Amino acid sequence: MSILFVSTSANKLGVEHKTGLWLEEFAIPYMVLKTAGHEITVASPLGGQIPLDPKTEPNDQQRAEWAPALAALQNTEVLSRLPPVDWKAIVIPGGHGPLVDLADDHALANLLGQQDARKGLIAAVCHGPAGLLSAKNANGISIIQGRKISGFSNIEERLALLHDVVPFLLEDRLKEAGASYDHTLIPFHAHIVEDGHFITGQNPASSEPLAKRLLERLAERP
Repeated sequence: MSILFVSTSANKLGVEHKTGLWLEEFAIPYMVLKTAGHEITVASPLGGQIPLDPKTEPNDQQRAEWAPALAALQNTEVLSRLPPVDWKAIVIPGGHGPLVDLADDHALANLLGQQDARKGLIAAVCHGPAGLLSAKNANGISIIQGRKISGFSNIEERLALLHDVVPFLLEDRLKEAGASYDHTLIPFHAHIVEDGHFITGQNPASSEPLAKRLLERLAERP
């Protein structure tokens, strides 16, 4: 049994704005968990190589430090073709790409519904919680209804100058899904929240504390 990372395959917002995976939100948790000895599978809607947001291209030091994570992004599994697995955890990193494809991905919704039913760990950071939006339980109720969930805030989207570019504001959609949205008062500062088997982080700075907390939660489980 391994940990599943689910990345976006989207490389554009609308027609002109390039997007993709925000690298540190994948690389930091990946390296924390891989270094601790966990087996990791990486999947995406289209499979294959993952597009990186141009703003998050790694520098030389990051390329060296994150080499295993970068290699894992070169040939990912197709999400809809994954075999049935009881994942230790499902992790969804951000970038704006998840707003485009993961928010309504049927395969991901099914996986998360199954993971939620067995109370398996579910972690998502920044725009990654968009991947939780279409997942429902056996009664057809959103798996995040009534849950304390964080994610990229409306004010952070405005400060990033993309509030008029994104297909929707994540904070608003999380609230519409019935989540109890939680955020730090200072934009772009690290902030994670836990609610049962859910661990969510607000922004890129939350990647490391989310990874460390997920590692602790994994150690608590058989």
